[in-house]
Amino acid sequence: MIDINSLVRKNIQELTPYASAREQFLGKASIYLDANENPFLNGLNRYPDPQQKELKNLISFRNKVAPNQIVLGNGSDELLDLIMRVFCEPATDNIIITPPTFGIYKVLANANNVEVKEAPLTNDFELDTNVILGLVNDKTKIIFICSPNNPTGNLIDINSIKKLLPLNCIIVIDEAYIDFTKQESWISSLPTNPNLIILQTFSKAWAMAGIRIGMSFSSPEIAQNINKVRLPYNVNLLSQQKAVAAFENTSIISENLQAIKDEKQDLWQSLNSLSVVVKVYPSDANFFLVKFRKAKEVYTQLAQKGIVVRDFSRTKGCEECLRISVGTPEENKSLIGYLKINK
Repeated sequence: MIDINSLVRKNIQELTPYASAREQFLGKASIYLDANENPFLNGLNRYPDPQQKELKNLISFRNKVAPNQIVLGNGSDELLDLIMRVFCEPATDNIIITPPTFGIYKVLANANNVEVKEAPLTNDFELDTNVILGLVNDKTKIIFICSPNNPTGNLIDINSIKKLLPLNCIIVIDEAYIDFTKQESWISSLPTNPNLIILQTFSKAWAMAGIRIGMSFSSPEIAQNINKVRLPYNVNLLSQQKAVAAFENTSIISENLQAIKDEKQDLWQSLNSLSVVVKVYPSDANFFLVKFRKAKEVYTQLAQKGIVVRDFSRTKGCEECLRISVGTPEENKSLIGYLKINK
C-alpha cells in the first residue's frame, strides 16, 4: 500500500493551516462580530463559506464520493498549483508530463522550481508507458495525465493508466472534458488507488467557465493536505451561488451537452470534406485537432474574419494543426463557409 504521507513535503506535514473566522465558529448565529465585516446587509457583505459545504454536498451526491474527498479551487489551475506545492519539494523533486498536453502543467512546475520530465505521446497520442517508467525515480512525485487530452482530444487508454497506478507517486488525471465521453470517470477507482487525484471542472460541459470553479477528488488524506495550503476564501460567494443554482437546472445542462455532441458530428463531416484539411483527429472532447496544409495562413485568414481558433502549428506532435472548438450551428456554419472560400 502506498504511504501518502511519505510523498507529502515535510513542511506541509507539519503545517498548521490558517483558520478563518468562519472556521473557528461552525454554527449559526444571529449576530456576527468575528470577521471584521461591514455589518450592513447587501447580500455580499459577508465572507463566503470557506468550506463550500452546500456546493460540496451537491457535488458529493452527484459523484458518489464523501464531501471530505472534494477540494474546490479557483479553477482547476489553482488546484494543480496546490497539488504541486503539497507534494513537490522545490529544486529537488520532479514531475512527468506527456506532451502534447495541457501547457499549464509545465508552467506551474517551472513557477514552483520543480523539474519537468517529458514522455511524449506516441504517434497515436497514447501514453508510452515504457518511457514513463524509465523516467521515474525516487524524486518523482507526480505524473500528470489529461484524458480526454488537450489539445489532441482523445481519451487515454485505460490499461496504460492502470500500469502507472502502482507507482509510488501521485497520479493526477485531468478530466476536464470527461462529460463529453461515454467513459466512466476515474473517480470510481479512488477506493483502490490512494495515490490517485481526479480533476474536473464547471468550465466545459457545465458552461460556467466564468465562475472559475475546479474540483479535485481524492482520498480524504490527500484532500486534507491540499486544504492545508488552500486559501480560506478561494471560491467567492457569487461563484458558489451560481454553481449551486446550476444543480437546479441540470436538464438544461444535459440538453446543451447533447446539442454539442450532435453538432460535433456535423462539424466532423464538414471539416473532413474540405480540401484545405489534411486530417481531422478523432476526438472525445468538445473540440477537434485539425491538420491543415498551411495552418498558420488558415489561422490568420480566419482571425481576419473574426473567427478565432487555437494555433498549435508549432507544437511538437501537432505540427500544422489548429484546435477548433465546437460552436453553435451558426458559428460552425460560418467557420466552414470561410474555410471553403480560402482553399
